[in-house]
Amino acid sequence: MEKVLAIGLEGIAVAKTSLSLVDGINGLLVYRGHWARDLAVHHTFEEVAYLMWFGKLPTSEELTVFQTSLANERALPEHVTQIIDATPLDRDMMSVLRTAVSALGCTSQSWPPTIQQVIGVTARIPTIIAHRQARIEGKAPVGPRRDLGHTANYLYMLKGDVPKAAHVRALDAYLILTQEHGMNASTFAGRVVASTQSDIYSALTASIGALKGPLHGGAPSEVTEMIEAIGTKENAESWIRNKLEKGDRLMGFGHRIYKTIDPRATALQKVASQLSADDPWFDLATHVEKVGMELLAEYKPNRKLHTNVEFFAAAVMRAVGLDDQLFTPTFALSRTVGWCAHIMEQAENNRIIRPESEYSGKMPD
Repeated sequence: MEKVLAIGLEGIAVAKTSLSLVDGINGLLVYRGHWARDLAVHHTFEEVAYLMWFGKLPTSEELTVFQTSLANERALPEHVTQIIDATPLDRDMMSVLRTAVSALGCTSQSWPPTIQQVIGVTARIPTIIAHRQARIEGKAPVGPRRDLGHTANYLYMLKGDVPKAAHVRALDAYLILTQEHGMNASTFAGRVVASTQSDIYSALTASIGALKGPLHGGAPSEVTEMIEAIGTKENAESWIRNKLEKGDRLMGFGHRIYKTIDPRATALQKVASQLSADDPWFDLATHVEKVGMELLAEYKPNRKLHTNVEFFAAAVMRAVGLDDQLFTPTFALSRTVGWCAHIMEQAENNRIIRPESEYSGKMPD
């Protein structure tokens, strides 16, 4: 059989999935038969995680049991906190998260992965991030609370105070919209490891390692750098115009997959719009988005460049008080739901993923 060479596997389907549909041409994102934008507007992180793992939205009784299960698994094993504390403070957060998740698997490995493992690792990732952030700031870590939802507890552990409802709602929407996004690099990495019948912690470690790369998980912080450089509404047009005239890329606009409006950006803008009334930074970001769209239409009329999810993700995460170094780890916190769903789906009908390569070297004499 003749080999087909597809560098980067672009345009190649490697699995059938019931988890999500990503249609970049038409700007569609579907989670298990539901529009992702509607889920972000009308549901919570826990409800959508349940949908991804169990295939349906929970009843009120099922949701209560599920929320309790997550809340009960938030505390970290002592050996994991020791590893986090022993890691030099100059190491980046994603490296610490990768190592800590790997350490979670020291006492619980099995094939196929279990839903209890999935719940446990998803519940503990926010605690890992918050514990590490406290050490970076020279503070005592704030332990998790069982009476708070997943997103509210994450913000509570980071800040030490119960967060505002508007902040929880906005970040919850972001965490829903980034739970799953098809066969991206980190998801594929996790499925490859899972296909060897390795444990879920090894698969997730591979996924985190892939997301750590700046080509996959680093865009939101570049958006905040742009907005901070602009500084004021009055400066927005001149700054953006100068950038476009030099041929530079405008961060947070355009997407490799979506050739029309990113549906995640639309939903996140809708949910987060309530922040602009009392948050100057989010208000500035909204203005920059408006001016950016106008000038892109002027300078690049033949390009369909729209605001992507990273733009409003940066605006939301900065508005709720997250430092730039927390942006990619927070992305990992949400995408863990999708990674786990894919790992379980891979295990259900497993075949080892073993592509081929085309030799381009010399033949021996």
